[in-house]
This record gives sequence, C-alpha cells and structure tokens, in this order.
Amino acid sequence: MNPDDIEIGTEAVAKQVGTMFDSLLVWFQAFLEQALSVATLWQAGVVIAAGIVGWLLSRIPYKRLIAAAMNRGRTDALARVYVSLANVMWPLISIVFVWAAVAGFHMAELPNEGLRIVASLLNAWIIIRLLTSNMRKSFLSRAIALVSWTIAALYILRWLEPTVTALSDFHIPLGRHSPSVWTILTSVGIATVALWLGRIGGAAAQTRLRSTSRLNPSMAGLLGQVANILLMVVAIAIALQTVGVNLGALTIFSGALGVGIGFGLQSIFSNFISGVIILIEKSVKVGDFIELQSGVTGLVNEINIRSTVITTNDNVDILVPNEEFIKAQVINWTLREARRRTHIKFGVAYGTDKDLVRQAGMEAAAEVKWTLENMGPRMPQVWLVGFGDSSLDFELVVWLTEEAVKKPSKVVADYNWAIHSALERHGIEIPFPQQDLHLKSSDAIRVRVETGGADDMPSPDADVVTETEKAPEE
Repeated sequence: MNPDDIEIGTEAVAKQVGTMFDSLLVWFQAFLEQALSVATLWQAGVVIAAGIVGWLLSRIPYKRLIAAAMNRGRTDALARVYVSLANVMWPLISIVFVWAAVAGFHMAELPNEGLRIVASLLNAWIIIRLLTSNMRKSFLSRAIALVSWTIAALYILRWLEPTVTALSDFHIPLGRHSPSVWTILTSVGIATVALWLGRIGGAAAQTRLRSTSRLNPSMAGLLGQVANILLMVVAIAIALQTVGVNLGALTIFSGALGVGIGFGLQSIFSNFISGVIILIEKSVKVGDFIELQSGVTGLVNEINIRSTVITTNDNVDILVPNEEFIKAQVINWTLREARRRTHIKFGVAYGTDKDLVRQAGMEAAAEVKWTLENMGPRMPQVWLVGFGDSSLDFELVVWLTEEAVKKPSKVVADYNWAIHSALERHGIEIPFPQQDLHLKSSDAIRVRVETGGADDMPSPDADVVTETEKAPEE
C-alpha cells in the first residue's frame, strides 16, 4: 500500500455514520419503552435487592479467604486461588439469589427475561474474572478481560450477530482500498493475540532452557533470550501481515536498520558480540565471583545479550556492559579453583616472644570457619614480614574454603576478630605508635605547674622552676 494513495472518502463515511446513528436511535427508543415497563421495574428491583443481600452475606467469607491467603506466608498457587475467590464472592452469592428469582418468576408465569440476562452477564463476568485474576496487572490483561466480557455480553443480549453485520457493512475508504471496521478490528485483535502468545512462548522457552541440566546456566540464558527474540519476531511478522502490511515493503527499513547498526547502534551490537564471546570462551560464567577494574566485586547472576548482572554481597544488582569484560582487566576468583590464600596483617610490641605470636596466630586460624580443613601443604602459617617503627609486623597466611572466596570483607573481619582475641588471651600487647623527642637548647627551661581551682591558684611568687642543662650534642 502506497501512502500517497491513502485518501479517506469523508462523504461516504458521513453517510454510513448517519445511517448507523438512525438505526441506533430506533433501537434505543424501543429499548427505553421496554425498560420503563412495570415488569422490567420489578426485575430491576429484584436485582438490586439480590446485590445488597449478596454484599452483606459475602463479607464473612471474603474476610476468611483473605486471612487464609495471608496465613500462607507466601504468594503460591493456593494463595492466589483464595484471593481470586474472595474477589468474586459478592457476585457469586448475588447470582444465586438472581437465579432463584428467575425460577420464582417462571413458576409464577411472570416475565423474567431481564433476570435471565442479568444472571448470564454475572456468570460471564465471574468466569472472566477468575481466568484473568492470576494474570499480571497490565493494560493487556485489562484489555483481554474487557474484550472478552463485551463479546459475551453481546452474545447474551443477542446483539453479537447484528453488531458484526453492522461493522462489516461499515467501510472506510482508504484510496483504492475500502476495508470494513470489522476487518480492521479483527486484524488488530489477531495481531495483539499473536504478540501476546509470542511473549508468553518466548518467556516459557527461556524458563525451560534455563532449567535444563544439559546446558550450563550461561549458555541456557543466551539460548533462551535468542528463542524469545525469534518468537517475538515471528509474532510481529504475523501481526503485520494480518493488518495488511506488505512485508516486502520492509526491505528499505531493513537497509536503514543496517545503517543504524553501523552508526547509532554500534555500542549495542558490540555488547551483543562481547556477550557471545564471553559465553563461548567461558571466561566468565553464571555463579563466578569476579572483580572488575573499576572496583566492582560480586557474583555473576545473569549474562544477557547486552549486559551482565552482578550481585554484590550487599545484594545490589549492577548492570555491567559486556564490553567491560573484553576491553578491561577482570579478576575471576572462581575460574578454575575457588580455593584461595589470604594474608591477614597484624603487629605486636617489640620484645614479644615470636613463638608465642605464632601459637596465637595458629589458634586464631583454627577458630575461624573459613580456614581450609584439609590442610596438607596448605596449612596456616605465621610470617614475620617486617620491622615497623613501633611493632613487629606479622602476617597470618591461610587457605580459604570455596565459600569464603565470595565473602572477602566478612572473612577479613572474622580473622581480625579471632587474632585480637588470641593475642589478648596470651597477654600479647598491640603497640601504639611511639616517638622519642630530643630537645636541644642552651638556655634553662622554666616550668610552672598550676593545680586546683581559682581559689587554690598559687601566686606568681610560688612558681616551681625547673632548670635543665643543655642536652649533649649527638
């Protein structure tokens, strides 16, 4: 369809609108006459009474169902069933009285068509509400519920066939084409359903691939996302074909998309290729504990097409572009073996027995749960690594378990705690910084010492004078 050929025939549309309006006006007048009849007013009163009684009686089961859902402690299938039943409890009880009224009117040979219509509409509303209540609240779920109930209402009122006929007869001239309103609505409906099924199918395929044990989590995640994208592309193609868009006319758009990838979408395409390289090389996998050049440390949670999700030990999710893993340095603490050695620095005062320090350090290493139990050549050690200005500098060198590698800050804190406790048990002093001060002066130093409050202040004549000799030259 050439956009230049699109021309809406306003006169034809106006004529069809006028004809439809006249038909609606005639129908409305007939409906109004029937609605104001005595029989219809009696049925309306019964419906209102049934609604009031149903609301009063539904309060107790509604509260109990909500309480049962809350007592589950989690949002599982049974809890969702409880909530769904609670939401339809009012119309469910009301409809019982309406159907009872239908039976009563029928036995009394009174008109009951209005009661039947109301009861059928309530039946349709309850069924649709139960089916859509477990769907995620979104515009699509509300649209599905509204369209389903509208179709059911038209069918119950026996207006579905006349409505379809009227919409089929109402054409919109668009240049050389003149589609009917029914064709347009049907095409949009099919396109919407195709997109919805494509999204659901893609999500299901992605979940299925991620849960399989034959693939590693990284490859399963990538294949799941590719399957999701392919299903969405197929759904979009079906939707476009349904609404009458010629897919052959999209070749120009495809060329423009290629140019866009070469310029504006270069970064996105680069991240996609980087993600594929990461998954093929397996240098970074889901579950690895990594450290980036920017200082970010955490557990690899997901490897997506554009970015990788890293969850820190503070439960913060960080989205890192896949390019960072290719261009910059990445430390993978769990690439081949998760067991690592760590050095915990501490100092003691000069004059401390070194063997006693070693004993305290070994006791501290044995108390911490992160120390590797299968010691062998990897048993803990205490090293004297330097002579500081105020202390002897030691390091406790221990090999860590696989779990400890993913908690570096917690591990260091636990070892520091254990070392401090062990040093206190053995009476080993942790020194403060010390400095020697040498004063060189040829004059005597006068020192005045004042003690007490204002009343006890000594007079200037009571100064205490201390004279020191000049320190010898060094």
